[in-house]
Amino acid sequence: MLAPTPKSPGSQLRELMASGPVLLPGVFNAISALAAQKVGAKALYISGAGITNAALGVPDIALATLTEFAQQARYVTSVTSLPVLSDADTGFGSALSVARTVIEMEGAGLAGIHIEDQVSPKRCGHLDGKACIDPAEMQSKIRAACTTRRDPSFMIVARTDARGPEGLLSAIDRAKAYIDAGADAVFPEGLESREEFEQVRKELPVPLLANMTEFGKTPLISFREFSDLGYELVIFPMTAFRVMLAGLLASYDTLFRDGSQASLIDSMKSRRELYELLEYSKYEAKDVDWSHGPA
Repeated sequence: MLAPTPKSPGSQLRELMASGPVLLPGVFNAISALAAQKVGAKALYISGAGITNAALGVPDIALATLTEFAQQARYVTSVTSLPVLSDADTGFGSALSVARTVIEMEGAGLAGIHIEDQVSPKRCGHLDGKACIDPAEMQSKIRAACTTRRDPSFMIVARTDARGPEGLLSAIDRAKAYIDAGADAVFPEGLESREEFEQVRKELPVPLLANMTEFGKTPLISFREFSDLGYELVIFPMTAFRVMLAGLLASYDTLFRDGSQASLIDSMKSRRELYELLEYSKYEAKDVDWSHGPA
């Protein structure tokens, strides 16, 4: 239920990583975070595409703002004690903007963020037509992020999108430069084979994040395979969102076709199950307790 954010969520995430690879399901609002927690997630990932698609109903082309990202993060961290890593697009501007991004996102109770080296306005990481900023400019963003964070455990993950426009070797060289600037981990986006993930792992000495999205450049690789390759963090950013969207469309189609939800009842979560997920009884108990005051 609603509760203050635990102290140093970055330390929580780092402790999880120290004990083994971490699977982070993608969430896009507070109810999806509660659902992931209920089935056993140990950490969560907030997808920028998920926020943009769900909250605004627009493509992931840098239309959502820093304040919208931070607000969605606050919604998530206010209902779960799990550490949460979030997308932060390009940092929403220059190095100075990145500093503000870190202040807002760390203040939202996150364990960390990743910042990408795309030219703004950015594109989805698995589409063609991307371009990257100069590596030195990205280094300045990483330095700004690292020196602005209050808690040194707040994770700064450098994402490079250079694999598509510049090739794998350039992506690796960029990642090394970002590590030199202070990045805690690297997120190589848009890799196209298991062998490429293996090569990146051999070249980079820091924790690595793998993006196992669907319908993109990366073939389906299991969490266990990524674990065997030595990747510490594996995100599944839009899996639940896409399943949810299929369910939404099917339910609306049925409703307008049949004029009734009767055939959908067996596929629904009941009111009782929803209230259990929301921990409704705890809110009622708190309300009663606070109404009575001290004995």
